[in-house]
Order: sequence, then structure tokens, then C-alpha cells
Amino acid sequence: MSKTAILTDSASDIPRDLEEKYGIDILPFQIVVDGQSYTERVDFTNEQYYEMLEKAKDIPKTSQVTMTRFLEKFCAYADEGYDDLIFVSINSAGSNTYEAACMAAAALKDERPDASMRVHVVDSHTYSMTYGWHVCEAARKLQSGADVPSVVQYLEDAFSRMEVMLSMYTLRFVKKSGRVSAAAAFAGELLGLRPIINMIDDGTTTIAKVRGDNNVMPGLVEQTKKRLAPGGVYLVGGTDEGNIKMLVKLCKKEMGYAPAGTFLLGAAVATNTGPNAVAIVFEGEKRR
Repeated sequence: MSKTAILTDSASDIPRDLEEKYGIDILPFQIVVDGQSYTERVDFTNEQYYEMLEKAKDIPKTSQVTMTRFLEKFCAYADEGYDDLIFVSINSAGSNTYEAACMAAAALKDERPDASMRVHVVDSHTYSMTYGWHVCEAARKLQSGADVPSVVQYLEDAFSRMEVMLSMYTLRFVKKSGRVSAAAAFAGELLGLRPIINMIDDGTTTIAKVRGDNNVMPGLVEQTKKRLAPGGVYLVGGTDEGNIKMLVKLCKKEMGYAPAGTFLLGAAVATNTGPNAVAIVFEGEKRR
């Protein structure tokens, strides 16, 4: 039988239980908080990172997975006799991780000239469980006997549909990260306005604003319903388990069916949103 591995990076925010269930290999990002370097998924939990964010003096900095690290990983798989390796990357527009993986795939031929392993590098064009969920689905398909070309095609098709609807209860962190101008953040806080942000591929658009915390979740659901494909997959995420449960309940009522899963936002997204965010990731209409 063909031997295939599936690999992704830690910005996929795949929960531990799904990581273990499907045997997914996850390369962690390095993140620097106030001069101290940490390894995501190793040195802190998501909840611990939210506490670190609250106390951080400066915006933490995340480092891409390097070409050298990828090459080491690819060589290890080749040495173990794998026929195929599928790597799914964080949005290439927001990180050079995708490019580093492509460079490592090309260099593998020089490092292991006798290896026949094929490396398939897939750009998710997105963040968090928006692609993490489909990495899990790809692993499930492989376990069920699907061939590699069909799984890669599945991923490409899925990523041409996925979107994010995101909001947060404070604009302090998006102001610090530069995602929202200081003037807009100040006005938003003064007036109690909360942005509803739609993320599609490389674009981030504030498509609505709601007044007050109580309207954040209804606003998210309202905007998601406008773009959700009929019967499309959606998941609910955030930085607080209580908020996630409330959003799930509202989504089930408004969508008519439950989300496929829930998740906590990891360091890559939470660094920009802050530890007070909620999100719905969902399948929209096909774009490409």
C-alpha cells in the first residue's frame, strides 16, 4: 500500500484530540513575547497564551517555519520510506512559510537523490481551523483509502470556498497590531462599536459594525448567514469556552443545524485579535 503522511503548521489550530485521532504532524511556529522565545503547542496552551497577551508590553512576533526545518522534516519522511507527503500551509500572503516549504521540496532532490517521495505543498489561503478542519478531513479520507491526487484536489476545492467571520470585544489589540487604525479603534471604543470582519483569501474587510457587546454574536451570525453556502460546513471558534458555547447555541438556532466542530484560536490569530475574539469559519460559494 502507498504510504502517505499529512503535515501542517501550528496556525491551523487543530485540537489535540483531532491531531492524535488522524495522526497529523504539526510543525510549530516560534513566537517571541517581550524578548522571550516560545514554541507554540509546546511551551504554552491557548489559554496560557491569552494570559501572556494580556500582560505583554509589545505585540508578540511569530516566526515562519524555515526552509531548513522543512527540509529536515521532508528528509526524515523520505528516509522512512513514505511515497507521498502532503503539506498544507498557512495563507502564503500572510507568511513566508508556504514559500519555505516549496523551496525545501525542490531541495529534497539534492539532499535525497535516490528518494522517490512526492511532496505536495498546498496553500490554504487562510488561517486557523478554516484550513485545519480540512486537513483533518484530508487525513480521514486517506485513512479511508482515498488516493493522494483526489485528496489534494479536495483540499484545493475546499480552500476556494472557505471564509472567516470574526469579531472581538475590545479593539485594543487590533489597534496595537495595526489591523485597525488608532483613530478608528479610539472612535470604536468611545462609541461602543464592534467590527464584523470578513476574511477571504488575502483580503480582510470590515463588512458591518454593531453597537455593544451583546450584539457581537447576533451580528456575526447575521453576516455569516448571508454568505454561508446552503447546507455548508461551518465551525465556531474563539478565545473563551463560554462564548463559544453561546455562539454555538445561537448558530444552531439560526442556521438550523449544528456546527461541525469548535476550536480555540491559536497564537497566530489571537496575537492580532486579542484574547477577546469570536469567529465563525464557513463554506461559502466557490471563488476559483
